Amino acid sequence: MGRTIELPDDLYERARAWIERNGGFSSVEELVSFLIEEFISEDEDVDYSEEEEEEIKERLRKLGYL
Repeated sequence: MGRTIELPDDLYERARAWIERNGGFSSVEELVSFLIEEFISEDEDVDYSEEEEEEIKERLRKLGYL
């Protein structure tokens, strides 16, 4: 299924509070996965499906970037 990554308690709580204020993610795990994927993909040519691209755009809109 996946791996477990440990975060300092204060960072986890800040991420959880950020999600509550800004939305766009259902959990800290989803936010962390998204951020890692975005960070790593900057070095790669990634071809997103149309559905994935729309999901990313919607998340960025909710975050105020678009």
